[in-house]
Amino acid sequence: MSFISVIPEEQATAATSQMYNRVRDSFGYLPNMVKAFSHRPEVMAGWNELLNSIKRNMDERRYELVTVAAALELRSSYCMLVHGSVLAERYYDTPQLQEILETPDASVLSAADEAIMEFARAVVRDASAITEEDVAGLRKHGLSDPEIFDIASAAAVRCFFSKTLDALGTLPDKAYNDLDPTLREALVVGRGIET
Repeated sequence: MSFISVIPEEQATAATSQMYNRVRDSFGYLPNMVKAFSHRPEVMAGWNELLNSIKRNMDERRYELVTVAAALELRSSYCMLVHGSVLAERYYDTPQLQEILETPDASVLSAADEAIMEFARAVVRDASAITEEDVAGLRKHGLSDPEIFDIASAAAVRCFFSKTLDALGTLPDKAYNDLDPTLREALVVGRGIET
């Protein structure tokens, strides 16, 4: 569901149809977030290329923590559900993930992870307020300048995607209603899931 029309599969251009098929193969269904880009599949292609160039340089768990921190600050339920689900499936159980989302100094996180997540939130909140000391703080946790760039760019790129979906009224997919209710409640921070 979205505030704008989406192109039905039977009316899709070649580029939109290719986008639909590629994502369906990956998800097993056609997500609302992809339908939202149906009028501009080249934008989705550009987004994927940019995102993959950022993710290629990052450990998956770190990327997901940065993304969830940014999505939480953005109040993006869609991105929280997608990326929180990855964290819940591969790295943390539901109580641990709840603690991460609710407590800046969660016991399951290292001090470096806490600093990374706070930096990602700061990028979303007001990147112009970040100081040289904030970056130096990440270095104290052993992060290199290329790693700091990766964190900043992963948080910044989330702003584009989350804000685009929310501006268009794109609801998270019905499939997320099947998540554990406690996890689902922790991840829905903005728009509700499609009914």
